[in-house]
Parts: sequence; structure tokens; C-alpha cells
Amino acid sequence: MPLISFVVPAYRVQAYLGECLDSILGQPVDDVEVIGVDDHSPDAGGEILAEYAARDHRVRAVRLAANGGLGPARNAGLDLAGGEYVWFVDGDDWLAPDCLAEVAARLRATRPDVLVVDHVRVHWDQRAARSAMAEVFPTPPGPVTFGLRERPEALRLLHTAWNKLVRREFLLDLGLRFPPGWYEDVPFSYPVLLAAERIGVLDRVCVNYRQRRAGAITRTRGDRHFEVFAQWDRVFRWLDERATTPAGARADDLRPAVFERMIWHYLTVLGNGERIAPELRPAFFARIAADHARRLPPGGYPAPEGVEGLKHRLVAAGRWRTFSALRAANQARETARRQARRAGPMAREAARRGRDALLREYYRAELRRPPDPTLAVYAAYWYRGYVCNPAAVYEAARRLAPHVRGVWIVRRDRVDSLPPGVEYVVAGSREYHRALARATWLVNNVNFPDFVRKRPGSTHVQTHHGTPVKVMGLDQQRYPLGAAGMDFGGLLRRVDRWDYSVSANAFSTRMWERAYPAAYTTLEVGYPRNDRLVTATAADVREVRARLGLASDERVVLYAPTHREHLPGYRPPFDPGLLLDALGPAGRLLVRSHYFHDRDGRPLLPVEDPRVLNVSDHDRVEDLYLAADVLVTDYSSAMFDYAVLDRPIVVYAPDWEAYRLARGVYLDLLAEPPGAVTTSFPGLLDLFRSGAVDAPAATAARGRFRARFCALEDGRAAERVVRQVFLDESS
Repeated sequence: MPLISFVVPAYRVQAYLGECLDSILGQPVDDVEVIGVDDHSPDAGGEILAEYAARDHRVRAVRLAANGGLGPARNAGLDLAGGEYVWFVDGDDWLAPDCLAEVAARLRATRPDVLVVDHVRVHWDQRAARSAMAEVFPTPPGPVTFGLRERPEALRLLHTAWNKLVRREFLLDLGLRFPPGWYEDVPFSYPVLLAAERIGVLDRVCVNYRQRRAGAITRTRGDRHFEVFAQWDRVFRWLDERATTPAGARADDLRPAVFERMIWHYLTVLGNGERIAPELRPAFFARIAADHARRLPPGGYPAPEGVEGLKHRLVAAGRWRTFSALRAANQARETARRQARRAGPMAREAARRGRDALLREYYRAELRRPPDPTLAVYAAYWYRGYVCNPAAVYEAARRLAPHVRGVWIVRRDRVDSLPPGVEYVVAGSREYHRALARATWLVNNVNFPDFVRKRPGSTHVQTHHGTPVKVMGLDQQRYPLGAAGMDFGGLLRRVDRWDYSVSANAFSTRMWERAYPAAYTTLEVGYPRNDRLVTATAADVREVRARLGLASDERVVLYAPTHREHLPGYRPPFDPGLLLDALGPAGRLLVRSHYFHDRDGRPLLPVEDPRVLNVSDHDRVEDLYLAADVLVTDYSSAMFDYAVLDRPIVVYAPDWEAYRLARGVYLDLLAEPPGAVTTSFPGLLDLFRSGAVDAPAATAARGRFRARFCALEDGRAAERVVRQVFLDESS
């Protein structure tokens, strides 16, 4: 029997579930089992659980026939648990590294009915807020157990299931189950603590409680928050049903403390402006007042002092108007404090905007005009030209939605790169501001500038420009070397404009949801720019190679490393001449630097040999993929696109350990490569000399990689985007 059964419910947490499971399975304690419960989630959560179960015998994956909510999902996991203790960990939270050794030691030493562990709230911007543990227990209890009558202050610890390990037999004897609905933790946590004879407290942060920017119940407005009253009613019915038993009588002595927690919780829910809409607050307050009158213990209860105590007295008197006025006064004071703190940054922002005030005023004036129902604006790579996913969507829209007029935004120095007949405006011009203001559709593979407003009726499409290997968006907060100068608040304001996020595969979908949390709709359809790789013919390949000056009998290697923003001036250890020697007389080398490569006038690599061609300025990277027989890269998303062609790929990662630690990665390329892999330049030469580049092992690795990342690439990704976005057809 394992010591701990982890029950991990999963519903719409695909972006975080892997991190949760890894944090459990990677602990230095093996005496565990994980029961992952797919609560009939519409995302890939069930697939993730199945993948983990297939490779780790400690994991069991269960899919429920219908979505029942967090409570029933936990019950389903509890029914399958076989451990001595049960720990309900939500699928979007994660355990602190190495915490489980201390948890296991405390369980074995004290054998509590319940062990409460500490946690931190981790916000999207990586701010971490400590729990009330230090306030409740200024002097940690240490390795002892106690009953609630001895330490009633334990009731003030957060009333969640995930900060408690409960002895399974105790829980089964108690007959306690999670109810359906929101706030399901309440009628579980309080009865568990009230009934336990041996409670332990471990003042070690074990759980990272993720404060999601979007999708969390605590950040969702609606009348379902009224369900908190039914959950607290269950707590008091539990007390009433057991009042005549000796154990129940002991618990009943704590009724005043439980009552205080109920009123505190109600006021917490009411005071959160993200939960109760203004028009519902009077009714919610009335329910609080009614429960106060109905449940007030005969001898009273330990009401708080100060402003909080005043709130309790106003609830007791049913004085909603006075309560509301008090709340408004507190909010006004807090607003004044915030404005004072922001005075300096706001002045600097005003000065910055002053430099282009006239154009911004023109833009705002154009926003007051009706949107152009036929206008779609396209852009790519900060206006570098007609490329990538937006170009593929544009071409498909011209064919499938001819009523849509596509206009491209380009820098003045890139106008000549546009194909003939493509309508455009120059970035920064008056026409540019008018197009941005009047467009019904805005399509980009990066974000539009901060001044662009999301006007009603417009549709923003974020196509992205690669499947991520390195961490992106909010996840970069954990790797500050690669995020120097990033404004994460500004990033999220830009992300909030997205209506659609185009994803190449399920992996990207999960990472984008985590890196860019917002309310957009994901179009998991493949990458439009890869349609050309699927549909290209042998004649197309010959034509591209001829344009690049490549002979049909030459073996062409494309070397495309990624940018290292945390290492300015970095040049990879790569000798083109030695690689060409390894390729033999028929070898040719194409070198392409990342578009963010340092603009210091030096090429990525010295290019002196006529057999080496610098293709960094070539507009369409798809041409280079078609021309190349082999791709050599490190952490670039190029590998995912090139894999569509089912040609050999070599991962050459000379700084793997340093890059992984400093910049952060989503994928272990050494464990899950798209082909042959090496971390040294001599090793790279050996791969080509020995033929390992396209040996059976490399081919098998590429097959697994393609199955995971390229399954949607069928040549119709752009069409699917157009039908969904421009024609409002379901994909």
C-alpha cells in the first residue's frame, strides 16, 4: 500500500497539468500513487493523463462519462485510492521541489488523521503571497498532533482540500464526500478538522496555489457564487446531525468559531469585485444577514475588532446601505493610494505619447468612424514583410473570401519585398493609423503596438510564428535572464485583444494557454505557412533550388540556430569548412540566422567558401526548407516546420545545459529529439561522417516527433483559419 494517494482532477487545465504531475512524480519519495481524473474535459487533459499513465506505473488515468465538477471528480479518485493518506491536488497547482520527503517523514512519525501543509499563492506575474500559517501559528506546533478543541485557531487556516493530507480510513469511516457545485471545499475541510482527533501542522511550503489570470472560479462573475450558502448549510447540518453523540458534542463546542469563519467567508466572497456583480450584491448581503440570524450561537461568537468587526455588526443589523457606503469609502481611499503610486509612471507615459500625439489623435478620430466591413489588415514580424502564417492566411482569404480586402503593413524599407499586386500601407504613416482603426480583421504573427485598441466588432487573429521550444510569455518570468526589460502587464493587455490564437498542435495549445492566459478561442488547425510544405511538388523543389543556385545532385544542409537574447554577441561553435569536409564534394551549406540576431554588422558565421550561402535575408523560410536535404538547428521552432517534410533533422545543442537553465525550455530535446542529436561540434561531424543523420534510430525518432507535432499539417490549415475567421464556418 502506498503511503500517499494523490487525486488530481483535471478540467480545462491542459496548460498546467504536466507541471503538476511532474512536481509530484519528481519528488524524492517513490511511495506514492497518482489517480488522474479527467472530468470529461474538452481539452487534451485526458490525453496528458493517459500519456503519463503509459510511462509511469504510479499513475492511473480515469475519464468520467460526464463533467460533474471538482467535487464529484475528487470523489471518483477517492474511490480508487489505495494509499494510507489521500492528498487532493488540483491539476493547475504544483508541489514545491523536495517537499514530499518532509511530508512523508511527518506522516510516519506522528500518524495524524489530518496533516495541514503550508502554501503560497503564485500570481501570473510570479508574485508569491504567503498564507496565514505564520499568523495562525506564530510558534509552529512542530511534530505533535492535537485536537481542534486544543488549538481552535487551526480553523483559520485556508479551508481547501489541497492543503490537507487526510488518513484514508479516517475519511471513509467519517463517510465524508465532496458535494457538487462551487465552494465544495467548505463542507469537506471543516468537518474533517472538527472530527479529527489527531491534527498535524507542517509549516513547510508544499503547494504552489496558482492564481490563474483567466478561467478560475475566483475570477468569474456570476450568480453561482450564491452556492456558497448551500455549502455552509451542509457544514451546520453536519454539526446538527452529530450533536447528540460524544464526538459531536465536542465538535459542537466549536460552533461559535465555525460561525465566525462562515461570516468571514461570506464577506470575503462579497468583497471580491470579480465575483459578485454590483446588481447582485444587495441580494447576497441579504443572504448573509439571514444566515447570521439563523445560525448565531446562543452565547455569541468571537467577532473580530476594527473595521472587520464593524462589517459583522452591520450584517447582524441588516444594514446594507451603510455597509455599501463603508465599502465605497474604502475603495475610494485605495484608489487614491494607487493613483499616487502611479503618478510618476503616468507622467513618463504622457511624455512619450506627446511625440506622436497628432497621429494618435487622428487614429482616435478614425476609431469613431464605422469599421470597414471588408477590410482585413495583415502584418508579420514587426512589419518586416509579406511572410509566415499571415501571408498564407492572406492567400487563402483571397481565394475563399474574395469580399475581404487584404492590406499589408510594412516598413518603408521593406516595401520592395512585397509581391506584385499586394495592397499595403507604410508603418507609421497616416494611412497606417487609418487602416488599424477601421479594420474589421487584424491578423499578425506578433502583437500590434500598444496604442491599438480592440474596438467592438473587430476580430484579432494571433497566428504565432512557431511551435515553442524555449519558454514564452508569462513563463519567462521564471527565467529573468531571457526576459530583461519585458513588461508583462503590457504583454497581457496586448493578449487581451486576441479573439483567435492559431495553434499548430496540441502541445502548442497547452503552452500558449499557459504563457498567454486570456479569453481567446484557440484554432488548433496546424500552421498555415506549412501548407506549402505539404502541397509542394518535386517540380516546386527543383524550381526553388534553381533560384538559390543549388544543383540537383548536391546534398544541401540548412543550418538555422535560434537567437540567444540573454547572450548578446553569441556565436555558435561551428566551422562551415569542417562540416563541408564531412559532407564531401557534393555538400552545400545554407546558413540562416534568427531575425533577432545581433545587429552588430557581423554575420552569424564567417562565409568565405563559395559552397556556403548566407540565406538570412531570404524572405520565405519555406523556400529554404524545400531546398534543404537536412536541417541542423538547436532550439529553433524550425524543426517542427521542417519535420512536415519528413527529412532528416539534427539537433546540435552545444550549450544545452546552460540554455535550459538560463532561458528555459518546454521540451527536453535530448530525450525527445526529432532525429539525431549532439552537444558538440566534433559530435556533429561524426553524425554526418557515420551516416547516423539518417540512420534507422534517427528516422524512428523523427517519426515519433512527427506523430506528436505534425499530425494536423495536411495542407489545409490556412483554409480552416479563413473559414472560421472570415466565413464564420465551424472547422
